[in-house]
Amino acid sequence: MPVSILVLYDRKNSAIESLARAAASGVELSGADVTIKRTTEATTTDLLAADGLLLGSPNWSGITGSLKSWLDDQGDLWEDGSLAGKPAAAFTSGSGQHSGLEMTLLQMIHWMLACGMVVVGLPWGERMRVSGSYYGATAVGDMTTEDMAQARELGARLASVATKLTRT
Repeated sequence: MPVSILVLYDRKNSAIESLARAAASGVELSGADVTIKRTTEATTTDLLAADGLLLGSPNWSGITGSLKSWLDDQGDLWEDGSLAGKPAAAFTSGSGQHSGLEMTLLQMIHWMLACGMVVVGLPWGERMRVSGSYYGATAVGDMTTEDMAQARELGARLASVATKLTRT
């Protein structure tokens, strides 16, 4: 039975939705099941049912207030260990290359770590010379083919880690 990955994002711009869809494509190409939901549609049950999480937020000097609120509304999942051991990855988009993209990724990763999740990033690749971060997939301004490829790679990588973790 294939693993299931939840791609959860706050849609404040079209670039973040494009990254979410590209990441979901990578999950599907790896043979895993994928569910894509905006924070306005997702529930705690969706989060708990998934074998892995791809979490996205546009960069608004960090994560958006509505994503922060959604994460806060999940209650004490960090304390009860419900998400502990599940793999998770992050993606973001912004208007400028030095506008805090990595800070946005790190804010999402901080929540993942607090929940005991296994954070999955991207190892160095030639594509990172023009797009991306070790911490997760990124896009600056208009989406590029490199941005989309990196998001697909992150989705596939997360699905692969989830598969390995569920088999142990």
